[in-house]
Amino acid sequence: MTSLTRREMLAVPLAAAACGTGTPERRPNILLAYTDDQSYPHASILGDPVVRTPAFDRVAREGVLFNHSYTACPSCTPSRSALLTGRPIWSIGEAGVLFGTLPPDYPLFPHLLEDSGYHIGFVGKPWAPGDWRAAGLARHPFGTEYDARLEPDPPDGIDIRDYASNFEDFLADRPEGAPFFFFFGATEPHRDYEPGIGARSGLDPDQVFVPPYLPDAPEVRSELLDYYYEIEHFDRHLGRMLDTLESMGELDNTLIVVTSDNGMPFSRTKATLYDSGTRMPTAVRWGGRAPGGRTIEDFISHTDFAPTFLEAAGVDPVASHDGRSLVPLLAGVGEGRLDPSRDHVVTAMERHTWCRPDGATYPMRAIRTHDYLYIRNYEPDRWPTGGPEFISSNKAPHGDLDDGPFKDFLLLPETRERFPREVEVGLGKRPAEELYDCRADPHQMNNLADDPELEPVRAQLSQRLEEILREGGDPRMDGLDPWQGYAYRQVDGFGATFNSTLDAAEREAARSRGKHAVGHSKSDLEIKNAPAAR
Repeated sequence: MTSLTRREMLAVPLAAAACGTGTPERRPNILLAYTDDQSYPHASILGDPVVRTPAFDRVAREGVLFNHSYTACPSCTPSRSALLTGRPIWSIGEAGVLFGTLPPDYPLFPHLLEDSGYHIGFVGKPWAPGDWRAAGLARHPFGTEYDARLEPDPPDGIDIRDYASNFEDFLADRPEGAPFFFFFGATEPHRDYEPGIGARSGLDPDQVFVPPYLPDAPEVRSELLDYYYEIEHFDRHLGRMLDTLESMGELDNTLIVVTSDNGMPFSRTKATLYDSGTRMPTAVRWGGRAPGGRTIEDFISHTDFAPTFLEAAGVDPVASHDGRSLVPLLAGVGEGRLDPSRDHVVTAMERHTWCRPDGATYPMRAIRTHDYLYIRNYEPDRWPTGGPEFISSNKAPHGDLDDGPFKDFLLLPETRERFPREVEVGLGKRPAEELYDCRADPHQMNNLADDPELEPVRAQLSQRLEEILREGGDPRMDGLDPWQGYAYRQVDGFGATFNSTLDAAEREAARSRGKHAVGHSKSDLEIKNAPAAR
């Protein structure tokens, strides 16, 4: 008997779905592709003059481009927690902080899909960082990991896993006739980057648009190119996955969502509630079930994806979901603004890294409309980034700003002299209230909260935000702060010093270690595999 090759196995038709007349419509496959630290509008179809994203662009052209898509929280772990549970971070306990855990109280949409017959799995960065088992969850949030196939010789900073080939392995393991859900969790464009790789790949620093909150200096332009290079790496793997699905005849029966977890790893971006931290490039393709070539301006939150996937799969909705299914928007034919109730989105932040004494948070809530962004900072006397003195879990000051050449440049005294405003908005303290005119000031640089002419707007948005938070049971509305007491469950690197679940000897031993590995590149693996310092 001749055995089938992997490619031949992938091409086997779903016989069970094609037999007989009157067979119910096949349930769709679902591919969720998630970058790590990518801001809007960094895709070529969104108008960025440098980065090249043909696969994302294809999904957008043949599907629906969502121009106002927002993560629920601009931090790795809680953004994924909100995605999985369909709930905002203030309602999911320890899942709402970095290095938290996932309480089993909240149904996770991949488990519900698996229980209904879906073949589920993932490659890359799943729900992370943290300990998903600590609160008693019995199954991995995203199912079986596929990571056996590796890149032959990736540049430093690029994940060693061959995402697209591992996707093929996942498909080869699929039971005949079963629909699938696959999570492609890239570790790009999260830091670290190979310095200068963007320019060496042919990207032009002179064409880079430097947003006004960053210093416009050659060092910054070069590092933005390195960030773009990693977005392009993700996009190439996405393109290969689309090609695989097309060759199998499965492309049009696959609901494909491409987005990111939070904003890029520079100052005033990731871990902030400005658009640079929360607004995500998002495109959705679903064959004939989502008429393509449309751009939708309605606000969507990443809490909407869980109910969307369940409705698409024919799985009963979860009553505890705060998000709302996007299927009505996808299945329609209009574009622009379609649903009057989708005129805003609410985002939130509590604790990113452990960068303040005793694990103090930097609590923020925001409401974004088409016209304005209103942010409420509940502890304005605290440093948003952790400040210049406290040595954070990243073994550096200003812990909520990722380490790297950009941070080193920003902290230079001569940088502050040359770019005082850019340094201040990136590192300085913020007032209790912020209000921005998003049409006149799209990068949200000019705070109008004290402008008497806009006092009615400020008051109305403040009241509306508080009403939403009270209705949603946000503990902050009652003056409560459970988040500071949640364990910071980091076990590698210096940050384990702050992990209250470890014994005293383990925490003390962590003091001599360097920062933890943040990705799965060659250098990250060297850090992970290095013996602990004594």
